[in-house]
Amino acid sequence: MEYIIPILIFAALGVAAGVLLTIVSKVFAVKTDERLEALQNALPQINCGSCGYSGCNGYAEAVLEGRAEPNLCKPGGNESAGKIAEILGITVGEVEQQTAFVRCSGNCNVTTHKYTYDGTLSCRSSNNYYNGSKVCTSGCLGYGDCVAVCPNNAISIKDGVAVVDARICTGCGLCAKACPNALITIRSRKQIYEVCCRSTAIGKVTRSVCKTGCIGCKLCEKKCPTGAITVTDNFAKIDYSKCINCGACAEACKVGAIKNILCS
Repeated sequence: MEYIIPILIFAALGVAAGVLLTIVSKVFAVKTDERLEALQNALPQINCGSCGYSGCNGYAEAVLEGRAEPNLCKPGGNESAGKIAEILGITVGEVEQQTAFVRCSGNCNVTTHKYTYDGTLSCRSSNNYYNGSKVCTSGCLGYGDCVAVCPNNAISIKDGVAVVDARICTGCGLCAKACPNALITIRSRKQIYEVCCRSTAIGKVTRSVCKTGCIGCKLCEKKCPTGAITVTDNFAKIDYSKCINCGACAEACKVGAIKNILCS
């Protein structure tokens, strides 16, 4: 009998504590908008950060609170934007379709290696040894760090250079962050021409290490009718706010550094 009373007391205290905790959880519960989970499910959840937020869930919260536009998700594109519009009961403008592009055409046929790299098969690791094994230190290292992070298998290594399949790429930008030489750009699908070289070396040096490298001759700059292309730091750059996709720059380029992306 002497054990029963303490047991009953502890049991009563346990029940009382449980009831109290239940009441407290109900009173102080943080109410969440059911639409938040729906918005999170409408996004691809690859957390690329291309929207400007830390991840898909952070972006969903920002959209729900009105702090972010509902059409900023590049990987999700118009599909995600449409779902968000339906959830929030709003109209959303179209998402501009974008794709990644590797600004280097220095494959095995136009450039060579200065040594045999036998380390970890990673661009960043290779880059730590004299800026990579290729004689051009500004070009694609070719070990596929971008391939490893692509969630859509849109990138492959061909003849020592990364190549993006624009039909699959969603423009998330994870590959651009992975490239140690900053060769990958995220561009609008409407932009047809691109300078496939980022070498800042003088023309003579660039020509000696790569047959298709930009030599900074400025022929493209002179031929452009809208002033959209200029040569700075020894390589050409295109201002797409002025570019009319006429192709005059590509025709003028004697080394083939400027390419029509639709035909490459």
